[in-house]
Amino acid sequence: MVNTPLAWAARNGHEEVVKILLGRDDIDPNKPNAEGQTPLMLAAWNGHEEVVKILLGRKDIDPDKSDDRDQTPLLLAAGNGHEVVVNMLLGRDDVNPNCSDVFGQTPLWVAAYNGHEGVVKMLLGRGDVDPDKPENRGQTPLLGATYNGHEGVVKMLLGRGDINPDEPDVNERTSLWWAAHCGHEGVLEILLGRDDVNPDKSDDCGETPLLRAAGNGHEGVVRMLLGREDVNPNYSDQFGHTPLSEAAYGGYEGIVEILLGCDDVNPDKPDNRGQTPLGCAAEIGHVGVVEILLGRGDVDPDKHDNKGQTPLSYAARNGHARVIALLRPPTAATQSTS
Repeated sequence: MVNTPLAWAARNGHEEVVKILLGRDDIDPNKPNAEGQTPLMLAAWNGHEEVVKILLGRKDIDPDKSDDRDQTPLLLAAGNGHEVVVNMLLGRDDVNPNCSDVFGQTPLWVAAYNGHEGVVKMLLGRGDVDPDKPENRGQTPLLGATYNGHEGVVKMLLGRGDINPDEPDVNERTSLWWAAHCGHEGVLEILLGRDDVNPDKSDDCGETPLLRAAGNGHEGVVRMLLGREDVNPNYSDQFGHTPLSEAAYGGYEGIVEILLGCDDVNPDKPDNRGQTPLGCAAEIGHVGVVEILLGRGDVDPDKHDNKGQTPLSYAARNGHARVIALLRPPTAATQSTS
């Protein structure tokens, strides 16, 4: 980054130096650095309110000039939560509040993603800001806020009548899917309170919110989703993985027990390779999960997968001696000879 003296002064908030430099005839107030960042952009990015005010007072300043990534001063200020700077820029007729960078991210999107409630409120107060505009991956401001668990922003966005709370991204993952995936119980509770949100909608791989929550060990989320009548606890994705097999593979004993408590969960359901939840746990060496599953009368400990391998085979291949001991306890004959 090669900055001009004015750019350095603006970036670091040196008001008096900025004034002195702007008083010279040979200073271009819009001259960008090697990355296309102008003095105004650098001041806005870092929240230097007085410097921004000074620069905006110039008739020859371009307040909406973008850098090499199409980021404007407004977008940078919004992303960092600089409310005063955002307000100053929004007061200009020559600033586009709905601009987007090379990633398709708007000022509202970056503010929502980073949880800057004050900035989000300001932008939503504008009639020319699209509150549901997605970025290049199809993630809306609501989805971005959900991903990071910003409950206040989620509530603000859902308060709008022109937002689709169930809008998926390019991978067919909705806000609720991401809330479950990340374990954001507060956001999930808000979304589950909506009639226009499908809590069992799967992504393009067939993974439901419940399956992802189970696979990531989010026990609280699993309980919340299982409290719904419209969530299928025995659903399998395109690979045949179920919430139970995902939890078993991850070694999440609490979630395994919760799922086994559901009447409509098959504890021995194989995936597309023929591997059962017991096989998943045995392969990784999750002793506690193996014990739980073996305690069931409807789990076959010798069930073969599509290649003829059993849970014992998986455990032996990976050297899980404790699992092997559970699957093949010593007989009376071996005990007497030892």
